[in-house]
Amino acid sequence: MSSISTGRMIDDDSDPVTGRVVWMPAKSIWITAMTLIAIIGGPLTFTWSAFAVFIPLTAVTICLGHSVGMHRLLIHRSFRTPLWIEHFLVYLGTMVGMAGPFGMIYAHDIRDWAQRQRDCHDLYAHRRPFFIDAFWQMHCAVVLDHPPRFVIEERVRRGRFYRFLEATWMAQQIPVALVLLALGGLPWAVWGIAVRISVSLTGHWLVGHFAHRGGDQGWSVDHVAVQGYNLPRFGLVTFGESFHGNHHAFPESARLGIEPGQPDLGWHFIRLLARLGLASAIKLPHMIVAREGLRRVRASETTADGYPPAHILPDRS
Repeated sequence: MSSISTGRMIDDDSDPVTGRVVWMPAKSIWITAMTLIAIIGGPLTFTWSAFAVFIPLTAVTICLGHSVGMHRLLIHRSFRTPLWIEHFLVYLGTMVGMAGPFGMIYAHDIRDWAQRQRDCHDLYAHRRPFFIDAFWQMHCAVVLDHPPRFVIEERVRRGRFYRFLEATWMAQQIPVALVLLALGGLPWAVWGIAVRISVSLTGHWLVGHFAHRGGDQGWSVDHVAVQGYNLPRFGLVTFGESFHGNHHAFPESARLGIEPGQPDLGWHFIRLLARLGLASAIKLPHMIVAREGLRRVRASETTADGYPPAHILPDRS
């Protein structure tokens, strides 16, 4: 079965459907341990100061790290920034506790590749019921019978810093945990590490689950296995990542909340970097070649070329 090559996924008569779901021991034990410590230790160690540590650490690692550093910069290259800033943002993304940089790129790209085909495995499509999908996504992986070849660009693959993070991504929590223990004792460590990680990973799965099953849809893509949907109520707490329908429409856009009333704090951070002269080559929907099969669902707001009208397009600043 031949399918569509996308980015780092290169087809060699690949099949996005046929495969088996296998339990991933290291991933599962890590997530289970963090979740159990959070569920049991969180209430037992709760203090307002620990909660006050949890909130900004979670916000910074998810927004600057996962959304901006890992997703928009490292994976999609939606803007450029000096290497030291890129490294710092990707480090923050690693601190979310999901995977190292290579693991994050692979997990994202294999899913993106599969969803762009005419059909794909149920795991990639989030088709299974709620709790089955939760177990599959957070504790398992698909082993396809005929997967595409995965090729990371040389600069990233050979980068010493990225190789170091990939080899030590779980251990990266230890220095932060020691600092939290020294400053605020066990409550700060439990809330700053285990509660933060378990909330972040569960939240990431929840957004992925619901954003691929239904919701607000300003755009659709013809002849693909999976559509993306927006979850408007969660735009602020996901720092723009819940506008997943927009992301399916314009994957390379640095801005995810592209229409009025779609808050995207990750985009505002990128704009801040740009104003400081630390971000350039920023990609926005009106600069990107439209995906094949992209259609505007709200037809009354469509221009002749299929893009949103000027009043809802991001500006160039």
